[in-house]
Amino acid sequence: MTYKSTAIINKEGKWFVARSAELGVVSQGRTVEEARKNLEEAVGLYLENTPQNKKILSKIPPIFALIEVNA
Repeated sequence: MTYKSTAIINKEGKWFVARSAELGVVSQGRTVEEARKNLEEAVGLYLENTPQNKKILSKIPPIFALIEVNA
């Protein structure tokens, strides 16, 4: 079965850090694409070791919205 997760990718120094919004699994890479691919692998391994968390990804994914704050 195929599962979907929302990836949040930020640049931190020279690396791109990718995080699964639903599971909290984190990986990194030198490029956005590398970080995304590494996260896919990390999430796959995570679900292999904790299959009960597959239920989390079976639900509707969260909605993300960009907000602006004037401070």
